[in-house]
Amino acid sequence: MRVDGRSGGQAVGRSGLAEKVLGRTCLLLIGLFFVLVPDSVAQNRLPARPSARPPELTVYLMTMGPGQAVWERFGHNAIWIHDPERGTDETYNYGLFDLRQENFLIRFLQGRMWYWMQGFPAETYVEQYRRDNRSVWVQELEMTPGAKRELQEFLEWNERPENRFYHYDYYRDNCSTRVRDALDRALGGRIRDHATAVATGKSYRFHTQRLTANDPLVYTGLLLGLGQPVDREISAWDEMFLPLALRDHIRQITVQGPDGAGLPVVRSERTLFESTATPPPERPPFWLPVYLGLGIVIGAGTFVLGRAARDSRGARTGFLALSGSWAFLAGIAGLVLAGLWAVTDHAAAYHNENLFQLNPLPLALLWLLPRSTGNSSRWSGGLLAAVVVAGLSLTGLLLKLLPAFSQVNGEIIALALPIHLGVAAGAWRFLRSPGRVRTRRAMESPMNTELPG
Repeated sequence: MRVDGRSGGQAVGRSGLAEKVLGRTCLLLIGLFFVLVPDSVAQNRLPARPSARPPELTVYLMTMGPGQAVWERFGHNAIWIHDPERGTDETYNYGLFDLRQENFLIRFLQGRMWYWMQGFPAETYVEQYRRDNRSVWVQELEMTPGAKRELQEFLEWNERPENRFYHYDYYRDNCSTRVRDALDRALGGRIRDHATAVATGKSYRFHTQRLTANDPLVYTGLLLGLGQPVDREISAWDEMFLPLALRDHIRQITVQGPDGAGLPVVRSERTLFESTATPPPERPPFWLPVYLGLGIVIGAGTFVLGRAARDSRGARTGFLALSGSWAFLAGIAGLVLAGLWAVTDHAAAYHNENLFQLNPLPLALLWLLPRSTGNSSRWSGGLLAAVVVAGLSLTGLLLKLLPAFSQVNGEIIALALPIHLGVAAGAWRFLRSPGRVRTRRAMESPMNTELPG
């Protein structure tokens, strides 16, 4: 018992006892408060400790499945960065273009299209693809905190107006290769080191054909317009021009963990939305018999009309109409193919062997064939043009025996060669037939008529 000399001993003793009881009671109540009150309330009442470093970012590779439009058939992807310090979820998309952009059509034809990248809120972005019934997958990526910050800073720099635009190339520099390159940069080149040595046994054309098989006209147009460059075998690095290929190949990449051991770069995966649409086929369709059958039908029809044209005005009109329509289509297609190779930056259309099948020469038939029917001095020009065009088509087939002519264009040859042969054979029967000569001479000389003796 403590004694205070300024007061009576007893009074002081009783006061000290009361103080001890009161103090222990308060401590007990405070302890019970922190035991019974939820952690969240207690934390709100206590000042937060200052953090030694900012919260760590989370980086995701977001992949979207194919859509129905032509430019959606190859899928899409983006980089999603969750930043808890800022409270943001930003998705960076490299696949933006604007049909209203100045000179868009001219740039498209020249192969000099401008695309750009931009960030969008992740939730809004996912909802857009959900509405379009396109699958959405996300893969959380294993990176050091420094690599994540570096990736975020690069993407923010890339988003600036002066840095966001780039020249788009279908295979070599598209929305997916830009995502690949950004991730590879942040991972110190690990994706390139692994993927360039992995052979796929496939080509750019292989994937183009299988992904456009839902639209035969687009399929045929791309089969016609793409040249030899798209037929070489591509590595896994090249194949990542497809977003779904990047999603699959990145699963094979490893990075060094904190203890020096290798870790998969894909930490986890989730499906945010699963489309109900039928997925694209794993392989291109085998439509060679269809193209060959169509070519034989048109070629045979042209020949039959040409053979009958010597005696029938209707057959003559039909032959000129059918052969002229084909000559027009083949000639215009040839002009387009030659122009793509000669005056544009569409590198995928260079060295196109389809020029043996479709070239500007058939346009001459539009002028020569009709005039060959009424003027004997010009008929040889129409026939000669038809034979030269058919000969070029046949040459294109025979050159396939040489290793240098390795373009995958069997369907185009199967369609065009029978028609060219039908036009040439029909022109031969029409213009070189003896019966046709007699008929023409009879038309030109009414007096040259046999009378009964």
